[in-house]
Amino acid sequence: MDNAKTVNYSRTTITELMIPSYANFGGKIHGGILLSLMDKVAYVCAAKHSGTYVVTVSVDNVEFKQPVEVGELVSLHASVNYVGNSSLIVGIKVVAENIKTASVKHTNTSYFTMVAKDDHGKLTAVPPLILESDEDIRRFLEALKRKEIKSSYKELLHDAKTCMEIDENLHLLDAERCIVKREKDMQSEWI
Repeated sequence: MDNAKTVNYSRTTITELMIPSYANFGGKIHGGILLSLMDKVAYVCAAKHSGTYVVTVSVDNVEFKQPVEVGELVSLHASVNYVGNSSLIVGIKVVAENIKTASVKHTNTSYFTMVAKDDHGKLTAVPPLILESDEDIRRFLEALKRKEIKSSYKELLHDAKTCMEIDENLHLLDAERCIVKREKDMQSEWI
């Protein structure tokens, strides 16, 4: 465990001015721009901790709570919350600051799962994580819980997809904003 690193060792913040070319037709910053910045800060944080090349495996909980405006400074605060053998979970808090009014708003929090690769593209072990505060411990434990919930969710979704009987569940669409026009239904009307 002599190569273990603290959370603070790889803690990373990237701040960028939101410019007009980042805006959508509604004048707000594209979600894709923010996702790209989040991926960048997750890479820097995870690569610094692991000391290797890392790739993004999954992104959890991307929910834009408030819009980001042109002219605001967006800061992405990243820290390694969890490490496995070759994987790391990086927590990212995104805040936007209006420079004129000095108002700051939390726009979203996301969790990026990254894996470390060696020079040949094979998975490689990452250093253990030293948890120095109750906050570090809480985030590690929350990451464990999210992993457990995510695994259960994947199983439930797989079971739901493989066991779904369309005709038995068609009534669920009655209150939805869709129109079912299957060819087989149309043929039965013709007979």
